[in-house]
This record gives sequence, structure tokens and C-alpha cells, in this order.
Amino acid sequence: MTSRATSGSSVNGAPKGDERRRAWAYLSAVTQGASRTVSAAIAEHGVVEVAEAVRKGSAGAELTAKLEPRAHLDTAATDLERLNQAGGRLVTPDDDEWPAWQMLGFDQLDTATDAEGPPLALWVWGQLRLDELVERAIGIVGTRAASGYGEHVTAEIAGDLAVDGWAVVSGAAFGIDAAAHRAALGVGGTTVAVLACGVDRAYPAAHAKLLRGISESGLVISEYSPGTVPARYRFLARNRLIAALSGGTVVVEAGWRSGARNTAAWARRFGRAVMAVPGPVTSAASQGCHRMIREGEARLVGNARDIVEECGSLLGVDDDRDAQFVRALDGVSGDLALVYEALPATDACEPIAVAESAGVSVDRVRAALPLLEMEGLVRRDEDGWSRVAGR
Repeated sequence: MTSRATSGSSVNGAPKGDERRRAWAYLSAVTQGASRTVSAAIAEHGVVEVAEAVRKGSAGAELTAKLEPRAHLDTAATDLERLNQAGGRLVTPDDDEWPAWQMLGFDQLDTATDAEGPPLALWVWGQLRLDELVERAIGIVGTRAASGYGEHVTAEIAGDLAVDGWAVVSGAAFGIDAAAHRAALGVGGTTVAVLACGVDRAYPAAHAKLLRGISESGLVISEYSPGTVPARYRFLARNRLIAALSGGTVVVEAGWRSGARNTAAWARRFGRAVMAVPGPVTSAASQGCHRMIREGEARLVGNARDIVEECGSLLGVDDDRDAQFVRALDGVSGDLALVYEALPATDACEPIAVAESAGVSVDRVRAALPLLEMEGLVRRDEDGWSRVAGR
């Protein structure tokens, strides 16, 4: 193999960018997953040169032995065109939207085998930018055999996170995954489905409509080329991508041994926040969560606010609304606290409206408001009483 080619040139009349994308697509399809060996060769020689060497069987003994069985399967142009027509694309390390920060987690792994490497490229179905979507992302995973309790808690957490602008990342499986995706979509939020097969395949088949909805307002992604069928080892590899693309991972329900706990283990290895939701002590579906909490593998969380507190600072998110509220009410109790809490956060209102909201008589409201004004917590103008901004 020769040294890396300079960008901007062309080969056989084709723009260099198009040739590089076809090379990434070809190697992605031939490699069928992560390969630190292939990634290292690309870093040293360039993706076009490596792709050409693999086609010719001249990539060196290690790469040739690894890729020879599929080296003749060059469907790159077809795969790219099919995905483009469906509203998708291939995102590679060449692209601005490559989630470079999230992929740095792979460099921190204690042991670095081929299977533990970053994806060569990501096949993406949907119109949003991948890098922007995963800047504020939380992974939510759990058992396929979810209980009613698990689905309810998942919907509450995922919906609240999505309303606050967080992307919900999961694996599109039955149970907890599906509940998380549907809750995010239900509130008009964004969600990311990471698949263990090509993005052109609906798996499970019953989720074809769900995956289409995710692609319309979020993203469906996979490291496997179009047409790739699901396999057990691909689900385990998929788990590492969910963890890598998320600022933290929440396990809602998980058995003693489960794929969800595998995802949590990946998150710990990446140095990301790992959280678990407790369930009834009699529930087999929550035994994995209880074990993670008991053994210090995960922090106990019960709602979206707990989750943001655990991983928000890691992502540069400062959510101190509760702290501001507590500071405002320091030393305030009784009627004063009730009246202050009943005032709207932005608009002004008259004492009678405050009385109805607080469940306090109008006379007591009128007595409390001037005292709150003296504390600098509220003010009065021609529209009525309102909270002081910033308090």
C-alpha cells in the first residue's frame, strides 16, 4: 500500500470525495463490524489505498486473511444509492458530523481487541445531524420482557428528558427500548435507534412503523451496511455503540444476566454515568438493577431530574433550577411559601387568582404579598403581583 493520497484529487474522473466515500462503504461492508486492524491501516495509508489493496488481495498477510472471504463483495455504490434514495447517508470519520468526541471513549479501553474498536463508519437513516443529536443524549435500555411498571417508568423518564431537549438513545428492541423511543416521539422529542443489522431492515419486523417514525424526527443508525441481517454477536456490538453515543446510560429493568447490563458495563468502561431504576423487590425483571445498585455498578435514579444531575455536568449541562428555587425560599415558610409558589414564574396575577392556586384565603394572600415584597421575592405593577426575575 502507498502513503495516504492528498485530498481533492480525482481518480478515473471521479471526485476524490466520492471515491473516499465508496472506499469507506466498501470496507464497512467487507469488515462487517469494528476492526482496529483495519482502522490502523486506514490511519497509516488512507482509506482509498486500503480499499484498493483489499480488493486486490495485496493488503498484507493479516488484513488479507481477515477480509479475503468477503473482499470480492463490492456493493458500495449500490448501498450508498439505496440509502440515499431512502433519505439516509453514510457518515465517516471524514465528515464534520462524525461524533468524534463520543468515539474518543474507545481510546480509553484497557484492552484493545478488534471487537472493541470504534465503528469504521455509521450508516444513518434520517435527516438530523448525528454529532448535534448526540451532544445531549441519554441511553435508556432494559429487558424485552418489560412489566407494566417498567414501561410506565420508562415512558415518564424518556418523555421528560425529550421535553427538556435530550435525545433518547436505545436499541429498538421490544420492551423498555420501544417504550423509550415511543415516549420521546410522543412528546415531539428526538430519539436515536441503534440497530444490530442494516438500517434498511426492520428488526424486529413489528417495529417497522416505529423505526420509520424515528427516522422522520430522529435517526436510525448502524455500523453494518444495508442488507446485513441481525446476529447475536451483533447485538452485543450494538450495545457498545449505545453506550458510546450516550452521555450516560440508564437501565430501567434488567434480569440477573441481560444485554442491558452489558450496555451498562460498556458505559462504565467509557467513563460515562451508569444509572439504574429500582423496582419491586419481588420483581425478577428488576433483579439486575438491584444488583447493580447494591454492588456500586450504578447510581439509583427515579426520574429525569436524577439522571440530569448524574450526567449533565459531564456533558456541560448546568441544570440548577431546583437550587435557585430552594435559595429563593430560604427562611420562607407557611403562608409565605404557599403564596410564593402559587405565583406564576413569568406572568403577573391578582390576589384572588393566587388564593385559588395556593388554597389560601384572599385576606391571607393580601397579608403575605407585602411581606414577600419586603424580602425582594415579589413585586407589584399595573398587571398585578409577580415573582422578581432571577429569584
